[in-house]
Amino acid sequence: MGATCHFVVVILSTIAGFLLLGPCSGDGIPASFIFGDSLVDAGNNNYIASFSKANFAPNGIDLIPYCQPTGRYTNGRTIADILGQELGLESFTPTYLAPTTVGSAVLNGVNYGSGGGGILNETGEIFGGRINFDAQIDNFANTRQDIISSIGETATSELLSKAIFSVTMGSNDFINNYLTPVLSILERKLVSPEMFVEAMISRYRLQLTRLYNLGARKIIVVNVGPIGCIPYLRDLNPSAGDNCVAFPNQLAQTFNERLKSLVLELSSSFEGTLLVYADVYRIVWDIIQNFDSYGFECSTSACCKTAGRFGGLVPCGPSSVVCPDRSKYVFWDPYHPSDATNSLIATRLIDGDSNDVFPVNVRQLAQA
Repeated sequence: MGATCHFVVVILSTIAGFLLLGPCSGDGIPASFIFGDSLVDAGNNNYIASFSKANFAPNGIDLIPYCQPTGRYTNGRTIADILGQELGLESFTPTYLAPTTVGSAVLNGVNYGSGGGGILNETGEIFGGRINFDAQIDNFANTRQDIISSIGETATSELLSKAIFSVTMGSNDFINNYLTPVLSILERKLVSPEMFVEAMISRYRLQLTRLYNLGARKIIVVNVGPIGCIPYLRDLNPSAGDNCVAFPNQLAQTFNERLKSLVLELSSSFEGTLLVYADVYRIVWDIIQNFDSYGFECSTSACCKTAGRFGGLVPCGPSSVVCPDRSKYVFWDPYHPSDATNSLIATRLIDGDSNDVFPVNVRQLAQA
């Protein structure tokens, strides 16, 4: 293993993010509704004018049965895909903007995730088109009306109360907003990290409340991963040497502390609702620190790389060099985890203890 692989790397959260599951008759789950950023986007950005896209090779190289690009920002499956498979979902949850996601197709859930999307509406402006969380909730409200038109209001309320809702947001608000190189140090002094995090939490509170008011009762909220370890931020901050970049990780931890408090606050005020806090930061950090014990050979560089010591300076694309064994890399590209990493994360979310996912794990949530 070369010097590059002495770095530690992470999955964004708002790996975060994580995470959603689909309908499974055995667990009594009628539908899954997925919200988030590129960690869970399964192709929505294919249909909008955006610089954030993944519908080109070599993305999807290991995605069965397609084995080709679908719009997922990884070599294989997202965490949402894997959770659905592990809990018995027969097919991947369809994307909202796909022309085939109409009629009965929405009754088992919809994926609203969008690469570049964030909690704050200005997040991701560098990409042009992206669907931020407010707009994703708007889209869900449209889906809800379609379901009501199909099966009636009472049956819709019953379906939504048993469905799983997953939200993987926050990473872009740091990476493609507060931490963007165009944002000067002076501007950051005017808006302290604490002020920025508080703005995120305030907006998030309103958004999660709106989801609840629209009928969500089982909600997984994924925190932000150790973003200071991703290849992109490592290459952008060479002075960190072989360490993760400290400041981005501090931002993530500050946000995660407030997010856990928010989840507890909303849990006590949302009647008949179970909110789950998924600590993807802890899971990914563990994978990075102990990567060899999980079967990885490199926890720092992108498998699909073009430029930069860690392959973090240019997005994965047709001209990139791809590592021969994707299962040995924690990271697929400058920002996103590999299928192998996503599988490990999903496993711990499904059956993990309260240190990984609180107050219950995803399997327990599905059976609740």
